[in-house]
Amino acid sequence: MAIPRTRSGRYPAILSYGFRPFFGLGAVFAGLSILFWLPLLHGHLTTSSLFVPVDRHAHELLFGYLAAVLTGFLLTAIPNWTGRLPVQGRPLLALVLLWIAGRIAVFYSAGTGWWVAALVDCAFLLAVAGAAVVEIVAGRNWRNLKVLLPVLVLLAANVLFHIEAHVEGLSDVARRLAIGAAIVLVMVIGGRLIPSFTRNWLARENPGRLPVPPNRFDMAALLLTASALAAWTFWPQRAETGAALLIAAVLNAVRLGRWAGDRTLRDPLVWILHVAYAFVPVGLLLAALAILLPDKVAPVAGLHALGVGAIGTMTLAVMVRATLGHTGHPLRAGKAGAFVFASILIAASARIAAALGLPGNELLPLSAGAWAAAFLGFAVLYGGMLCGPRRSKDDTPRKS
Repeated sequence: MAIPRTRSGRYPAILSYGFRPFFGLGAVFAGLSILFWLPLLHGHLTTSSLFVPVDRHAHELLFGYLAAVLTGFLLTAIPNWTGRLPVQGRPLLALVLLWIAGRIAVFYSAGTGWWVAALVDCAFLLAVAGAAVVEIVAGRNWRNLKVLLPVLVLLAANVLFHIEAHVEGLSDVARRLAIGAAIVLVMVIGGRLIPSFTRNWLARENPGRLPVPPNRFDMAALLLTASALAAWTFWPQRAETGAALLIAAVLNAVRLGRWAGDRTLRDPLVWILHVAYAFVPVGLLLAALAILLPDKVAPVAGLHALGVGAIGTMTLAVMVRATLGHTGHPLRAGKAGAFVFASILIAASARIAAALGLPGNELLPLSAGAWAAAFLGFAVLYGGMLCGPRRSKDDTPRKS
């Protein structure tokens, strides 16, 4: 379905579509947060947050950065699902300000009190879910209501995160619940986007084997993986959980192999989606091995393969593609896309290697620097597109 026209001229371009403010803010926040994290970890900086450093790091990447990018994606995708105008102007600005208020509340929670910070912070995802429900119901697009289930789980994880950190002093269950919800979203959204974009590109550029259309296998993989992640959330040390994660890893590897990603190497905008999804089975495998072989694999390896690898790479890949497409630019990665994609892959690889205990004292700083380069690089290289008006066909450069 064609994207509905916006009400142009009534407000700045950055408030015309959800992806514009939330992709930009999310990218800047992700890049700066990781640069803040290492000095905080080593005790060189302090904050006014009640969260211990590791909790603040996890919380702000899951419920700050990820929540922003997820909101930008949903508010941009829903008009395509419903045929309605997007959330824009003052309602969009209200959501942006609520997200910013959540970041401030978490940072200054020692002054405001934990329950005030929790109330302000959790209000954002609740408002996003409410706005999405209103639009989907108004557009009578009932089948896409199921996409909101992981969003609601992510909201529940945020509530639990605040409670758990306050009562126990450190989050545990909430962190895994949030990552599990995010991975289910990667599977649901990736299962739509990756085979579709791959099929379109192959049909045009490299005829031959095409992705297998979604079928019952995909649904089985999704349900079994969601069950395995639920078990990992609440029973992370049981052998049965390790076995379930191992099966989920195999199913997701097979699912990815059905999408013909090996035939897309000429287009970084397509193959980066396949690489991003590949971190899902890798992360599930490492999480399984951390349970089944605890003396050889640390739990943090699976957490970061799923977090930095799957979530970080997939969100960045979608951000680049959506920004180009929705601002009227050609769908070509170019040097800008190659830079941010290479940076995020270095960040993920170095962080997983460090978690696995591979030698090298510079792996953590390398991962942090590459992550910052990826997201701040996105903000710099694509910020003009996010803030400026949509490019018209007449603006396309012509060959002399």
